[in-house]
Amino acid sequence: MHKTRLVSLLAFFGLLSAPAYAMDLSLSDAVTRVTNESHDLKKAVANLEKAEASLDAVNANRWFKIEGTAAYTNMINVENPSQARMIEIPGEILGEISDKFKDGIAFEIPDNMFTASVNITQPIYTFGKIGNAVKSVKSAIKMADASYELTKREVAYAAANLYWTAKMTDEIVRLSESDLNNARAARRRLTAAGRANRSNLVKIESDIASKEINLSDAKFNRDTAHRMLKIMAGINLDEELVLTDSFPTSFGELSAPKKLTSTPQWDILSEQIEMYERNARSQRAGAYPTLAATAGYSYYGMSTEMDSMFDASGSQSATVGLALQVPIFSGGLNRANATIEAMNAEVARQDLAQAKKLTSEQYDNAIKQYNHLRGNLAKLKEARDLAAKAYQFSQDRFGAGQTSAIELADAAAGLYQLDMALLNMKYNILMSEQSVKKLGE
Repeated sequence: MHKTRLVSLLAFFGLLSAPAYAMDLSLSDAVTRVTNESHDLKKAVANLEKAEASLDAVNANRWFKIEGTAAYTNMINVENPSQARMIEIPGEILGEISDKFKDGIAFEIPDNMFTASVNITQPIYTFGKIGNAVKSVKSAIKMADASYELTKREVAYAAANLYWTAKMTDEIVRLSESDLNNARAARRRLTAAGRANRSNLVKIESDIASKEINLSDAKFNRDTAHRMLKIMAGINLDEELVLTDSFPTSFGELSAPKKLTSTPQWDILSEQIEMYERNARSQRAGAYPTLAATAGYSYYGMSTEMDSMFDASGSQSATVGLALQVPIFSGGLNRANATIEAMNAEVARQDLAQAKKLTSEQYDNAIKQYNHLRGNLAKLKEARDLAAKAYQFSQDRFGAGQTSAIELADAAAGLYQLDMALLNMKYNILMSEQSVKKLGE
């Protein structure tokens, strides 16, 4: 009974001290997390929203504009600020008009004045100034959208690179541990047989020391790679990761098209050319007239009392008409700006031609590299399997005392190098596939 209780207590405390479960992370989850955390992608979204807001700003020039003004003025009698100014006309001047004004008259000048006006202007025809500006901004929006797609692909490529790099360091740690354990097992067999010769022991001890360093370096590189993956994926650095996707044992044919026909980079440059050309047309149109419809309403009132400024005695007027604004001389400004935009378009056109050559070559090379490495993979696997058999033969002979530790170490080193080469080839094949996706998906 007491024994059962003791076992239960030990099991309970064992559960308390057991490490927390590690976080499983697949390649797709890593790409999603890195994409969500990407500052470059967030900036691309902001640039897209900014371009869309710019379109609203340019489109606003198509619509009518209403401007209103209102002003109140008080005329101050400098000689007697508390009273309004008076104008007196002597009787001798007015007496000839009527005896009624023989004593003269006096007028009080209204010192409260109010004016208000509303003006409406609607562009009718601008010879392409507004239309080309709007089309230019629409090209800028397409550029921002293509830039977002380009950034998204680059982030996905970087995320895959982080993931497979971290996974490769996991595998290197496993291979290094296996290599070290094999060396330690050889030492145990050598000492247990009671025939340990000094040269063999020294060689094995040297190999063990070297492989312990390799394992230490491998663990350091693994921790570094995992930490970088956590940072870019927004995962707590204290979280332990288990990378669930493994390196494939075989690779199939690529499903990508053989020839590259379009990329976000090309789309950006194409729209950039269009934007500059539209800007050039808009600048040229700046030398042409602008026809607009106009309408306005004005009110003017004045009185000695503020509350009577808005009565029927105020003056009102309204106007409707057409206005033709004709630029006469600008010192060649419009022509110069149009030339600048036209040259910008030419530069972008050359960039597009160069980008098509380089990107097409990169795409073709990525496909060729994928197929080349995939073709060599079977041969490398065969070489690795033969190295494993050779190492097993050396182990058996070493155990029977028929070979030296030097031969065993050479066989182990050959197997380790081929394991590393096989791992590196799989990594390169995967990243070649990711390059194809980034460039031409």
